[in-house]
Amino acid sequence: MPSDYRESDYTWIRELLDYPRTLAERLGFFDDTSQIRLPEDPIERVIFQDRAKMAIRKVAQNRGHMLMVGRPGTGKSMLAEMFKEVLDRSIGDYLRPQEAILAYPGKDKNHIRVAYETPEKVDRALADIQKALEAAQNSGEEFTLEDQIRAVRKVKRWLLAAAGTALAAGVFFPPALVAAGLAGMGAIFMYMQENNHRVQEKIQRETNPGVRHDLKHLHDMVPEVLYDPRQERELMARISEPSARNMKGGFRHDPYQSGNLHTPCHKRAYLGAHASAPIIYIDELKTLIKMGYMADLLEIMQNKKYILEGGKNAGSGAADRSENPLRADNIIVACCNHDTLAYLQEEGDGAFLSRIEDKGEIVDMESAVPETPEAVRHVAQYIKQEIVNLGRDFQRSWGEVITREGYESVRRRSEHIFGKGLPADFRLQEREFSRGAVAEIVKELRCRASDGKLSSILRPINGIIKSAEFEAILENSTRVEPGHVRRALTEHLSLEGNLSRDIGEHKKYLKKYITSMTDSIGYVVGLAVIHAKSSGQMYGQPLPIHCQITVGSADKVAAPGKIGEIAQAAAQNVRASIKKVLKNIGAPNLGYEMHVEYIQAHGGVEGDSASVAMDIALISDFIQQPVNQRYGVTGSLTGDIMLAVGGVTEKIRSIMDPDLGMGGACIPWLNKHDIEPLLVNAEAEYIQEQDIPGIRIYRGKGKTEPFDIYFCKTKYNAYTILMGLNREGVEARMIERSRMDLTFLRNARHAPEHASGDAIGAAG
Repeated sequence: MPSDYRESDYTWIRELLDYPRTLAERLGFFDDTSQIRLPEDPIERVIFQDRAKMAIRKVAQNRGHMLMVGRPGTGKSMLAEMFKEVLDRSIGDYLRPQEAILAYPGKDKNHIRVAYETPEKVDRALADIQKALEAAQNSGEEFTLEDQIRAVRKVKRWLLAAAGTALAAGVFFPPALVAAGLAGMGAIFMYMQENNHRVQEKIQRETNPGVRHDLKHLHDMVPEVLYDPRQERELMARISEPSARNMKGGFRHDPYQSGNLHTPCHKRAYLGAHASAPIIYIDELKTLIKMGYMADLLEIMQNKKYILEGGKNAGSGAADRSENPLRADNIIVACCNHDTLAYLQEEGDGAFLSRIEDKGEIVDMESAVPETPEAVRHVAQYIKQEIVNLGRDFQRSWGEVITREGYESVRRRSEHIFGKGLPADFRLQEREFSRGAVAEIVKELRCRASDGKLSSILRPINGIIKSAEFEAILENSTRVEPGHVRRALTEHLSLEGNLSRDIGEHKKYLKKYITSMTDSIGYVVGLAVIHAKSSGQMYGQPLPIHCQITVGSADKVAAPGKIGEIAQAAAQNVRASIKKVLKNIGAPNLGYEMHVEYIQAHGGVEGDSASVAMDIALISDFIQQPVNQRYGVTGSLTGDIMLAVGGVTEKIRSIMDPDLGMGGACIPWLNKHDIEPLLVNAEAEYIQEQDIPGIRIYRGKGKTEPFDIYFCKTKYNAYTILMGLNREGVEARMIERSRMDLTFLRNARHAPEHASGDAIGAAG
C-alpha cells in the first residue's frame, strides 16, 4: 500500500532540528541586552502590532477615531498612550482647547448659558465684576446712631443747666441742693448713655453685618468658570466606566436648598470628558454598553455638540439644563474584546462601527505573529524596555535610601523582606539579560502560540521577566541567565497554572494506576490543555480516555459527563468514521453502541482535539488490541485525516516529565512546527518508525531519557505507533470481529427457538 509520506516530508522533519541554530543566529546581534538601543519613536516601543501602529499613524494624521479589538495583554492600552504621545508631540498645541468655558444664569433658575472665551479676557472680566461687587458693598449707607446721641446730648445739657441753677439757688434756699444733686446724677447717666451709643456705633461700623447677605443676588449672577485650559493640560481622558456623568457632565446636588440660600444651577454645573478632553480613551467598550451610554455617544459623535442636562432622577439638579450646546469634537480611542465586537456589529446595524470607520480605523490586534528575524529582535527590545522600567521602579522605591544610607543599608533592609541573609556585595540593581536568557523568553512565546508563531500576549511575560531579574539579583549574578528564566517560569504561574500543576500530579498517579490495573485495551492517553482566562496561556495535562463498543445495542455513541458541544460533535464524527471504515471493508451492517469516558475529567471537556484518541480507544476495544500507554496522542479527526489542534507544545511539555513514565506522543503532521521550541537547549535526533517520521528528544544528560514525537498524517499512522498495527492489519481484525459479532447475534436469535422446541419434546 502506498505511503502517506513523500521524500520531501522527511527532509522537512530533519529541518526542524536546525531550529536552535537558526534562533541562535537570529539572536547573534548582541551578547546581552546592554547592547540594545531603544527606539526614539514612542510607537516603535510597542512590538508585534505593526498593523495597529500603521493605523495609529494614519488616524493621527487625519485626527480620526480608532477601535482596537483584541485579547487582554496585546498592547491596546500602550498603543492608546503612544497615540496620545504622538499627537502631543506633533499637533498637541493645536489640539488642546484654547478657550475657557463659562456658565451664566439662564432664562430661569433651571437653565444656564455657556460661553467660550480666552482665559485672559475671563480673568479681566471676573476682576472687574469683583471690584464692582466690592464697591457696591462699600457704597451702602453708613450705620449711625447720631439721632439717639443727639437726643441724649440735649437731655444731658438740660440736666447740667438745671443742676447749675439749683446749686445757685441752694445758697439762699438749702432744699434746692437736693434738686441740684438729682439733676447732676441724671446728667452723669446721660453722659454714660451717650458714650454707650458711640461704642455701639463704632462696633456696627467695623463689623458691618448684613451687607454681603444683601448682595447675594448679585453674587449669584457672577459667571462660573467650568473649564480653564491653563489648568487642564492633559490631552487624553481615560474613562473606565463611561456614563453621562463622566462623559457629558451635569449638575451637582444643591447643599443649600433651605433658608433661602439656594445655589444657582450655573454654580453647580460641571463638565465631562466630551467638553474638556480632545482625546477620549475608553478602555473597555463592554462597560459603556452595560452603562447604557452608547446612544448618547453616537449622537455626540455625529453632531459634535450636546446639551448639558441634569440627572434622570427626581433629585436636585434633575431639571437643570443648558440653553445652548457645548462643543464636543473629540477623537475616540476605544478598546474591546471580540465578544463585544460581535455585539457592536448587531447593535443598531453596527452604527458605532460605522462612525469609527467613517473617520478612522478598526484594528484587529495580533494575538500571535510569525517568528521572523525582525520579531526576534523585537522580543529582545521588549525585554530591554522592561529592564529599564524595573530600574526606574527600583529608583523610585529605593532611591532615597541609596542616596542617604548607601547600598549596605539597602542590603540590610532587603534581608528583612526576603527573610534570609544576602551577600555582602548585594546590589539592588537591574540585571541585563544574556543572549541565552532572551532565547528562553522567545521559546516561551513560541510555546504559548502555534504554527511557528510568537504569542503577542505580553503582559504575563512581564511578570516572568521581573521574576527572572529577582532570581539573578538574589544570586548576585552579573546577568540574567537561562536558568533564572526557567526557574521564573516554574514559579510564576497563573491561577490556572497552579491548578494545572496540581491536576498534573493527580493525573501522574492516576495514569500509573490505570496502566498497572488494566490490559490497556480501550485505554488511551489523550492530551488536553487548560486556558488561563487572565493571561491567555495554555497549560497541558494528560487526559486518560476509556472507550467500549457493544454489539446488538442502539446504534449510537454515548459520551456522558460535562461534555461541550464541540466535544459531543467530535464523538459523533468518530462514530461516523468507524462506521465508514466498516462499510468500506465490507463488514456486516450491525448495530454498535459506542461508549466514551473521559476518566475523572470533572471540570468537563470541550474541543475536538481528542477525536483521534477516541478513535484509537474505540478501535482498540473493537479489535481487542492493547494501546501503548507510554505514548500520548492528540489531533482532530476528519475522515481518516489528522488535522492540527491548538496547544500542542504545552500538551507535549506536560508529559515530558520522566516521573510520569511517558515515552513519546503522536501529533498531527500540521503541528510539526510546534515542536521547534522544545528543541531549544536540548539534544535531539531524527527517528523513523516504518514510514512515519519523528524526532527523539533526550530529557537527560548523555542522551538518556528519550522522548519520541511522531508526526502523523492519518489515524492509521497513529495506529502503527500506538498499537503496532498498520492499516491492513487493523481492517483485517475489524472484519474478523464484525463476523464474530454477526455469528453471535444469529446464535442469540436461534437460542430461544431451540429452547422452546426442547421444552415441547420433553413434555411429549
